Amino acid sequence: QVQLVESGGGSVQAGGSLRLSCAASGYTYNYYCMGWFRQAPGKEREGVAAVDMNRNTKYADSVKGRFTISKDNANNTLYLEMNSLNLEDTAIYYCALDRTWFCGGAYLLSPDHHYWGQGTQVTVSS
Repeated sequence: QVQLVESGGGSVQAGGSLRLSCAASGYTYNYYCMGWFRQAPGKEREGVAAVDMNRNTKYADSVKGRFTISKDNANNTLYLEMNSLNLEDTAIYYCALDRTWFCGGAYLLSPDHHYWGQGTQVTVSS
């Protein structure tokens, strides 16, 4: 049974940084696409960043240059380093895992993914 457990969320002032983690267990394949998504109050869930087994990455325009996604294959953990946080980054952040060889062009736009974590809250204040 695949499980994704996010951690690292919290409250931070604008301009600050946070690092989110997503520990994956039960996934036995060596190919994947994993991503971070977020949902702000009253808004639809949106894709933030994704990485595949070849370390190819994708980012939403709103986070390019500020967020960095990475995957530690040794401990099966996905990370999202978030810098220069602003009020619009406030949301629940979810990680997702798909059993696929690469992240397709529409990966961050699609709401359908194989596995989801339970989410971690990020709150940015002024």
